[in-house]
Amino acid sequence: MIKALIMMLILGGVVGLVLGFAATKFHVEVDHREQDLLGMLPGYNCGGCGYPGCSGMAAALADGSGDIDKCKPSKAEQKDKIKQYLKDNPKAA
Repeated sequence: MIKALIMMLILGGVVGLVLGFAATKFHVEVDHREQDLLGMLPGYNCGGCGYPGCSGMAAALADGSGDIDKCKPSKAEQKDKIKQYLKDNPKAA
């Protein structure tokens, strides 16, 4: 019983170290612009733009493949604000 407990503690420590190393080695930075753009979109998740909801549109805008003019429920002021935001915060190289 003691051997099993010690073995589980050692195994847990080794797995914890491997996971800790993997978390730092394979860390991926998240594009904060996607969340900012999602907050600027109307939030109807209608899919009228051709993307699966506003989160899909925000991801497309952040990576440069989307067009805000396809968002039908957005008002002109919202679209102008998003276009200005994308000009002021270009995609990182």
